[in-house]
Amino acid sequence: MTTIGYIRVSSNKQTLEHQRFEIENFARKEGLKIDKWVEEKISSRKALDKRKLGELLYNLQENDILITCEISRLGRSLLEVMKILETCLNKNCQVWTLKENYRLGNDIQSKVLAFAFGLAAEIERQLISERTKSSLANIKAQGKKLGRPYNSQTKNLRLAKNQKQIQKLLAQGISKSKIAKLFGVERATLRKYLLRLMT
Repeated sequence: MTTIGYIRVSSNKQTLEHQRFEIENFARKEGLKIDKWVEEKISSRKALDKRKLGELLYNLQENDILITCEISRLGRSLLEVMKILETCLNKNCQVWTLKENYRLGNDIQSKVLAFAFGLAAEIERQLISERTKSSLANIKAQGKKLGRPYNSQTKNLRLAKNQKQIQKLLAQGISKSKIAKLFGVERATLRKYLLRLMT
């Protein structure tokens, strides 16, 4: 059994010392020794596999205890926190948090709490889905186009459709800047398109 202290801050401007002190103080009162520390200065927006926490979860062994100051240190959303807790419970590990006083392990109380988290996560998923659908409907109702904005491929297609007209304008001595403006593209885009035509 290994007892692991996990501490995280979002940026280099914040310090880890306060969290470390709280966990050490807590461990002393509980008669525990922190065998390993995992510290990182990284946003929880980063994917788990880009964080030290991802590696920690992968290497967890049965009966390990993961201690953190508060559950929000683990992830930024309920869905992510649920995924992390599920990984720990499946490995028969415990997750202890100081602020919320959670002791999540392989007991009935933990399973009930995990079920409550799971239900809340499912509700959050549905709410996100509904908000997304509602936002898209509002955008459509305002007459705005959905989907990706024009990219270079779209612009090149526009130029290709008007190839004869562009060549005619060039033959008349119209500047490339004016032609680009006429077709709503950058001068560089027109120049690249013309270069491809000549090759």
